[in-house]
Amino acid sequence: MNSRFKLVVVTSSTFLVVLLLLGAVMGQSASPEEPYRQLSVYSEVLSRIKSEYVEEPDIKNVTLGAMNGLLESIDPFASYLSAEQYKQYLKTHDSKKAGVGLVLSRKFGYVGVVNAIPGSSAAKAGLGTGDMLESIGGVATRDMPLAYAEMLLQGDTGTSVDITALRVRKPEPQKITLTRAVTRYPMVTSKLLPDGIGLVHIPAIESGKVKEITSQMDSLLKQGAKKFILDLRNAGNGKPEDGVAVANLFLDKGKITYAQGQKMKRQDYDAVPEKAIYKTQPVAIITNRGTASAAEIVAASLLDAKRAEVVGERTYGDAAIRKAITMDDGAAVILSVAKFYSPSGKAIQDTGVTPNVLVTEAETFVDTEEGQEAPSAPEPKKEEDDLLLKKAIEVLTKGKPASGAQQAAAKSDSPLSAPNPLTSK
Repeated sequence: MNSRFKLVVVTSSTFLVVLLLLGAVMGQSASPEEPYRQLSVYSEVLSRIKSEYVEEPDIKNVTLGAMNGLLESIDPFASYLSAEQYKQYLKTHDSKKAGVGLVLSRKFGYVGVVNAIPGSSAAKAGLGTGDMLESIGGVATRDMPLAYAEMLLQGDTGTSVDITALRVRKPEPQKITLTRAVTRYPMVTSKLLPDGIGLVHIPAIESGKVKEITSQMDSLLKQGAKKFILDLRNAGNGKPEDGVAVANLFLDKGKITYAQGQKMKRQDYDAVPEKAIYKTQPVAIITNRGTASAAEIVAASLLDAKRAEVVGERTYGDAAIRKAITMDDGAAVILSVAKFYSPSGKAIQDTGVTPNVLVTEAETFVDTEEGQEAPSAPEPKKEEDDLLLKKAIEVLTKGKPASGAQQAAAKSDSPLSAPNPLTSK
């Protein structure tokens, strides 16, 4: 497929997305037939492309691009799988295949990285939030279903997969070899800092992590901790329900979150007083752009309840209930059928969580030789160089800064903006 035809595919895909979304909006106030009238316009465009474009187009690819463009525009975690792909998905979805440690979403038509699990092959290679995968195993990811990309990354333990990554700080595509391994999430760790501040690093919030968190919190209390910092940076794993359980440790009343969808009645998740073990100690939460899903439930609920100050960057935006919806031909759409909301009514998947103390994180990058995996994970930041941790400590000891001072601090702490790898090539 030449570059001109690719442009036609992308343009027609975008056009269909606009038409469908416009039709959906108009359909709410107009007749039920209105969306289908918009589809007839798209059919006419396809007909013109087929009859008048310089060469015979592959209408199947055009339609597939349009389908994926539509899904990405409304849900970056959605996937359309053909009948054959869906059969493969059902075989591997619940299997314990080895992976490379990437949490993914759709971005700019490609497969984007939400974050890399610490200690994984992807993390050792320096992949992080905002990077994009241009190809997996030699297969281009442009318009690739997200669920299919995840399947391509899976395999037997010890096998490798080659990817081409478009990295935020490197405009040229970089070839990287990743080794598959069984994913093991790091343990929750803690440390007592000066001034009676207990630091709890939570790399993921998933089933079983609540016990680890309470164990570390209790240990800190015995050591004399009076205040807590929950470090949720790059915590992108776990179900939203697990986030509810963690938030309940600090909230003895009120709403933690609620889930609601077009066909799903609102389901409230309220704090259970008996589960609020740490309801009195001051709390600060650190987030960054890799904070997602369950960790966002924790940050949003404690922020809305004024139970904690949230320090750092806006989170990724991923908290939903998803399911596969099958088609008549055996294909399927994996789609969000309900979203989780903050107590104040903001859809977390749409807006993420914006801290009330904004600080931009200075990133450290790992350089890898092309085609090779980095030998080890990047060195953790020293406490004196960790801007977000320093600000969280300051908030707990001195209080939240005034809004004007906060904005000035965020500006002074911000590194130079990195180029968009798709536009700087």
